[in-house]
This record gives sequence, C-alpha cells and structure tokens, in this order.
Amino acid sequence: MPQLKISTRLILFISLLVLLQTLVTGGFATRYLNDSLQEQMGIRALHLATTIAQIPMVREAVANRDSAPLNQFVAELMQISDVAFVSIGDHQGIRLAHPVPDRIGKPMQGDDNEMALVYGQRYVSEAVGSLGPSIRGKTPVFGDEGEIIGVVSVGYLTDSVRDTVASYRNVLLSVSTLILLISILAAIWIARRFKAAIYGLEPHQIARLFEERNATLESVREGIIAVNADGVITIMNRAALVILGLPPDQSQIGRQVRDVLPESRLVELLVSGEPEYDRPIIRNGEELVANRIPIRNGDQIIGAVSSFRRKNEIDLISQQLTQVRQYAETLRSQTHEYMNKLHTISGLIQIGASDKALEMIGQETQEQQSLIQFLTRSVAEPVLLGCILGKYNRAQELGLHLEIDPESHMEALPGHIVPEQLVTIIGNLLDNAFDANLESGHKQVSLSMTDLGQDLVFEVEDQGPGIAVSDRSRIFERGYSSKAEHNRGIGLQLVSDTVTRLRGEITVSAGDDCGTRFTVYLPRELG
Repeated sequence: MPQLKISTRLILFISLLVLLQTLVTGGFATRYLNDSLQEQMGIRALHLATTIAQIPMVREAVANRDSAPLNQFVAELMQISDVAFVSIGDHQGIRLAHPVPDRIGKPMQGDDNEMALVYGQRYVSEAVGSLGPSIRGKTPVFGDEGEIIGVVSVGYLTDSVRDTVASYRNVLLSVSTLILLISILAAIWIARRFKAAIYGLEPHQIARLFEERNATLESVREGIIAVNADGVITIMNRAALVILGLPPDQSQIGRQVRDVLPESRLVELLVSGEPEYDRPIIRNGEELVANRIPIRNGDQIIGAVSSFRRKNEIDLISQQLTQVRQYAETLRSQTHEYMNKLHTISGLIQIGASDKALEMIGQETQEQQSLIQFLTRSVAEPVLLGCILGKYNRAQELGLHLEIDPESHMEALPGHIVPEQLVTIIGNLLDNAFDANLESGHKQVSLSMTDLGQDLVFEVEDQGPGIAVSDRSRIFERGYSSKAEHNRGIGLQLVSDTVTRLRGEITVSAGDDCGTRFTVYLPRELG
C-alpha cells in the first residue's frame, strides 16, 4: 500500500483531531446542560413549593383538609407558571390538590414524602409519579403550633428536560458540523502552505536530504560554521572542530558562537549583512583564510555561514599548480628549442651541408650534456634540477641567457624543506627576472646557490630596470605589480609566503651593474 502524502496525512490528522474535539466538547456540553437544567428546575420547584407552603390560605386549607380552595389556587398557579404539576397533600400524604381531579384523595406517589412529612425537611428529588418521571421540590406545611400538617410538591417532567436538551443539542450539532467543515478547509490551506514551505518534499525525502547534507559537510576539508539570527550555532562540521582546535568528540551545536569563538565576526555579519571573502584570521597561532556570507530569506537576514581552511593548504595548492606550470613550460621550451634546431639540421642536410649538420648535432649534444652533467654534480634534488633545466631552456626560447654560477652546489635538502617549495621560490624568482630583462632589453639572468654554512642560499639577479627603494617593501604584497596587466603580482607573494613558512629570509637589493638581486636564506635546521 503506497504511503500517503504529507499534505493528505496532515489534512486527515487535523480533521480527525477537530472531530474528536467536537465530539468530546459536544458530549460534555450536552451532559453539563442536562445536569445544569435539572438542577435549576429542581431549585425553582423547591422555591415555589416553599413559597406555597408559607401562604396562610394554603396552611389553613391543609389544616382543615379543605380541597376546594387548594385546587382553585393550584389551577390558577398552573396557568401563570411553567411547572408540570403542583400537588398538595395532608400529613398522611393523601392528595388534597392535584392538576388531575380524579387523583384527589389518593396517596401521593413516588415514595419520596417521608423526609418532608416525618423529618420536616425541604429537598429536591427525582422520582416517578402519576404523571411520569419528574424532578420535584418538596417542602412540609407547618401548622400554627409548628407541627407538620401536610406537604407541597412542585415538579417538572423529565421529558420536558430532555426535550429542552435535545433542542440545544441540535443547535450544538449544527455549529459543530460547521466548525468541522471550516476546520477541514483550514487544514487543506495549512497543508498546502506547509507543503510549499518544505519545497514540496515528503518526510522521507527531507530525511534523505538531511543525511546527504551531513555526509557532504563531513566530507569537505574546509571548516564550516553556520549560525541562526540569534547567533546560535546550527552547523559545525568535524573539519571546523579540528581546524579550530576544539574537541572533535564534543558537539558545539546549540551554543552561542561568541561562547565558542569570542573573536568570530559572524555576529557582526548578522547586523551588517555584508559578505566577506578571503579574510585572513589567526587561530591558535595558525593563519586561516575565511569566507563569510549572510543567509537571507527575502530581505531578512536569518543567519550566516562561514567556511575556512588553513592558509598553508591554499599555498600548497598554489605551489603544486606552479610546479605543474613549470613542468609544462619546461616541456614546451624544450620542444620549441629542439624543433628549431631540427629544422635547421634538416635544412643543412637538404642543401648538402652534411658536415655542418653533424657539427651542429655534436655541438648541441655536447652543450646539453655539459649542462646536465654540471647540474647533476651540483644539485642532488631531481625536482630542483628539473626546474633549473626547464628554466634554462625557457630563457633560450625567450632569447635570454640563464647564467648558472659554476661554484653553485646544493646537496640533499633538510627534512623540513619540500622540493616543491624550492620550485615555487626559484621558479617564480627566475620568471620575474625574465620579465624584467625583456622589459629592459638585456639578455643575462644569473643564478647561484650554495648550501655551505647554516643556511641554504639562493641568489637570482636580473638586468632589468630595477626596483625603487620605496617599492621594495611592497613587491611581495598580493596583486602588486609595476605592470598594468591583470592577474599579476602573485609570484613574488607566493615566494614570500613560502620563505616565511620555512622561517627563512629574503632580501632585495640593486644588482652589480643594473637590475635587481633577490637573495633567499633558508635555515638548515628549525630552532
């Protein structure tokens, strides 16, 4: 059997709830009305009976057992009141007055006269008399000496009470039916609004989306925190707990974000509504990069969410991309360079200058082998060696010359230095030098490196236009560039970040003749 839709279930639930409430309320109201009406009729009957028993004429007629004036009085009273009967009896319970003349002189029925005739009490009783079941008020009639000389009984038939209750019950039933119909229409409207509020999803679909959301949040490596409009944390994934140094086994959901992260700006974001992107923050001495955006429902801000990750992870991605770019440039440069030389050799062979072709092949092989042998002897790290060789070929492609200091020497790297970090440093410094030389028209770029002493030292010098002293403190800022092109000024910032992470130092000075010299110092050991 297919499961009912949430809107259908909601309509049925509300309708049944209203029906149940109507039945319970109607039953209670009917019962209360019946009991209340009987009680009020009994009180009225007792008051009337008490009043009759105190009339002197009635007392005198009862004392004399004179039925005529009593029956005349009862007939007149019945015409002006709504009671069903008024019966007056003597001290033995024999009727002296009754609405039905044939019953005068006969004993009063109901077996409920004893308390009045024997004990002299006033009371309300419910009994079956000669006219049928009735609610009656009974009171004794006292003589001049205070003796009990008779009894007055005033009553309402129970059938009249039921008829009155039935008329009220019909009205109540009509109102209840109308309320039920209105409730069903309201339930349909509520169900439609509710369905729209949950985007037409069924409960099982919402549950699946909730599980998928949780799995997604836990799968990402970025920390994610969300708060509601009151600044209470509603989402915090495990990555956020780890990055922020919070206990990973203790949920922070439901707590005020200021109690967990006093320095958080999410509360200010709830007021300003201005998103923040790539904002650096420091947490436990670690630099993070955060993005914060408000959550809106129309024009109303109902919360905020922040995603963040360690800055060194972003830098590592940048380094990896830089390395890939370096490898791609190396292959492209080598391909371009060798294609030019192959075309030249092919031309020499076609014109019959075979000796020249062989000489060129031998010269090219000798130069390339000499460079490779020198770098192999001087540089122990293959990744760094490949980077330098690629940059050498790239310089030739650009019409430049990369001069490598013959005294350069670089043994195995310390354990805390990753080869890719050196690729980031050397590759970007050489690219910057190439750009400077192309701008000035000079050809030579110099590279030297040494691992003697307590530091690894790398030096790159160009023959470009140089850098003004006032600008040397700004060249490592992200986006700074002396050129107007877009997306420049990134390479030197990556160099600076990498050197800082390795606890090194980079200096900028003027070259020997012209241009700029960058010198990088990386400690062998971290203190």
